[in-house]
Amino acid sequence: MMAMYFGVLRKDATSDYGIDFPDFPGCVTAGLDLDDALRMAKEALALHINGMIEDGESVPTPTLLEVIQADPQNCGAEIVSIEMAVTG
Repeated sequence: MMAMYFGVLRKDATSDYGIDFPDFPGCVTAGLDLDDALRMAKEALALHINGMIEDGESVPTPTLLEVIQADPQNCGAEIVSIEMAVTG
């Protein structure tokens, strides 16, 4: 089954592009540029989900975009979508 998860893209003047996933606490990645960050985000999310499945954990249902956007911690951040196959 395919699922669309949202990542929060963060960047300030002295940092790389960072992406974290509200549905997966601790799943974070970064890249030197936007393309690199998005590529790394897909890899990190796939590894995280596969690890959860291997450990017998439930993979969460994606949080609605509106909920992520309404979170004050995400104020001013860009939201990116990552489509992921979930087989667990």
